[in-house]
Amino acid sequence: MSFEWPRMHKWEENIERDVTEGLEERIREVYGVDEITELTEAQIEQIEEYRENHVSEYSPMNWGFSNVIMRWEDENA
Repeated sequence: MSFEWPRMHKWEENIERDVTEGLEERIREVYGVDEITELTEAQIEQIEEYRENHVSEYSPMNWGFSNVIMRWEDENA
């Protein structure tokens, strides 16, 4: 019997959701906002800078950072 993992993408989606929710919670706590879209441009730049300097390109945390930054850009473009 060969190894199979049906619906593995569901595990990936759960991990991505958990990472994104955890990051959003931390950001709201640090910046004292209720929604990510309330961040200023300077604050989102600080978050991007943190990602560039402290998060490995291979880290699953990048999913969360990408989601948060894209959401902010969509609302503030």
